[in-house]
Amino acid sequence: MTRPSPKANPVFDRVAEARAIKAKVVQAGLSFAQIDRTFKLSAGTARQALREPNPAGERAIAAALGTKPHFLWPSRYRPSGQRRSQLDWNKIRLTGSTPKRAGAQT
Repeated sequence: MTRPSPKANPVFDRVAEARAIKAKVVQAGLSFAQIDRTFKLSAGTARQALREPNPAGERAIAAALGTKPHFLWPSRYRPSGQRRSQLDWNKIRLTGSTPKRAGAQT
């Protein structure tokens, strides 16, 4: 069985992206809780930024690693550093599907 290529599966891209960022944080000897405290963010903000777009968390992680957010999250930023639109983020969710709201028609 072959593994799906990142270009063929955008969800795989986001998972691989999150894993790579987490590895960089660990390799730098940091934790997400330390990043939250250092940048005065609410508890869990940096870790949540791995799964869902969060500009404050993304900037804090990038600053802690000495880089820019668009180098860490190419799925969320254009190569110029400008954020992609929210509509682009909603097309691809890290978990695959979104929970249905009560009363929503299918």
